[in-house]
Amino acid sequence: MAAIDDLKALLHKDIQQLEQLGGLLASEKQLLKTSDMAGLEVLTREKNHLLNEVRERAKRKIHALVAMGFNPRHGQPSTFIRAAGVEELTQLWNEAENRLKACQRLNQVNGRIIGNLQQRLGRLTEIFRGCADQAKLYGAKGQSTAVSHKTVLASA
Repeated sequence: MAAIDDLKALLHKDIQQLEQLGGLLASEKQLLKTSDMAGLEVLTREKNHLLNEVRERAKRKIHALVAMGFNPRHGQPSTFIRAAGVEELTQLWNEAENRLKACQRLNQVNGRIIGNLQQRLGRLTEIFRGCADQAKLYGAKGQSTAVSHKTVLASA
């Protein structure tokens, strides 16, 4: 029973910190929209601190699951927890999983915003260099590369 109680406590802490992380990711989205670099630096430190704590707790959760009889080679932890028949533990696990998925969605949105900002910066850099009118080719992964129109007539 001690392993179950430990796992419950770890899941409670996960839920709390994943909720905080979701708030940080929402704030990050706003900071990205306004290009507030100082705010982003502070927020990134907070986000990294939370993520490190979540990762450390993940290791402790695996140890608690193994103490309960879970074998990592025989399936998913969520299946094992549902099979354990402890309703409160199942609810906590599902809640933590839902919060994690919500954080992943917010992070993907922020990643797209960053990608768009990088693309815009790349275009501005091309304009400053004076090579904005160059033709572009697109690679298999969607990246674009400028094609030079310089023709070498002779070389010595």
